Amino acid sequence: MVVCGCVCGCVGVCRFSVKTLINRSCLETIDDSSPEFTNFVSILEQILSHRLKGLTTWFGYESPRSFWDYVKAACSKVPHSCIHSIESMENVRSSRAKGRAWIRLVLMEKRLSEYISSALRDFKTTRRCYEEGALMLGEEADLLADTLLGLNTIDFSFCLKGEGLDGSYPAVIDYTPYLQFVQSADSISSDEEELRTLGSSGSEKSTPENMVASTAAAIFTEQSSWVSKCKRLEQKYRLALEQKSYLEEMVRLREAQLSHAVSQNEALQHRLADTHLTHTLEKEQLEYVILELQHQLTVLKNHDLQSRQELTTHLTNQWPSPSAMDTNAVALDTLLYRKRCMCSDPGFSFSGKEDTPSLRGLCGSLQSVASCKSLASLKSSECLASPTIEMTSPGLTPS
Repeated sequence: MVVCGCVCGCVGVCRFSVKTLINRSCLETIDDSSPEFTNFVSILEQILSHRLKGLTTWFGYESPRSFWDYVKAACSKVPHSCIHSIESMENVRSSRAKGRAWIRLVLMEKRLSEYISSALRDFKTTRRCYEEGALMLGEEADLLADTLLGLNTIDFSFCLKGEGLDGSYPAVIDYTPYLQFVQSADSISSDEEELRTLGSSGSEKSTPENMVASTAAAIFTEQSSWVSKCKRLEQKYRLALEQKSYLEEMVRLREAQLSHAVSQNEALQHRLADTHLTHTLEKEQLEYVILELQHQLTVLKNHDLQSRQELTTHLTNQWPSPSAMDTNAVALDTLLYRKRCMCSDPGFSFSGKEDTPSLRGLCGSLQSVASCKSLASLKSSECLASPTIEMTSPGLTPS
């Protein structure tokens, strides 16, 4: 049986949907695919959208308002509010999608009851956004926040990428699961306590037998409630113990990781110091090598300059001086003169050394002093033959 748009007794139905969510959460994780969650969201949207006023424009027209507009205005003072995060979502654009994203986000934060309580305390904004007779202005609205408080025990998991949140379909409530709903022992004991509290204030006068029976029933109910409370406390204690063991194990693991990281840091510091020392020593050695090479280069340059100067001096000293060349030229002229005299007069003779015919070949080459002086301009070692040696050698043979 499916009923659309029904708001009669929505707070009571919301209470049933919360209990079905709690029972389902013991078996599996609650997400968008869970039918219990889909039904709960439909009920909550019906409650928040019941007799919601429209937005009046400048021209006097009234446009429909979403419950997100009310939540955004009434829950702005909640500490660490997620309103700004919902507004800044890129994939969530319409007011309906933002409202549905807000429901899922606060359920994951376990703060839905806190937001509803804060919105109800802002009575001025609530009166401005809802018409008379709305569920949010009635007495049942105060029970809504207490009903939603039980959702803080459930771990929800949703995807807020915007897919499926912007649907234009109306919120549909399926009442079929609540007609065949079976409560757990904890929920039954809590309901009995609430009914006993409500019935004690309006109970009528009864007979002693009824009083005895009611007293026995009250004692039995109290005992069963204490047993259920002990079971709940034991379950919470076991859960806390498991969490404590898990946290201790995580602390030990983090301490081991920290000690390992500290040892690695110390080793890296030592390696860095050794590397810095090695770098300093290598730098000093390279500076010393550079200075030594510069000194050797300077010595080689000086030695090369000195060698060039010595070579130039040596080559210059190999050539005869101009005075010696003049003397050789005079001696050559004397020899030529003697040769002419002998040719003209065979009986003519000089006292001294004997003339030789080997000087005939040199007569034409050394005719003048100028030709002898031109030899001083030559720089080659091939022309270093001294005419004095040729002319004064006693053992010359005829050519």
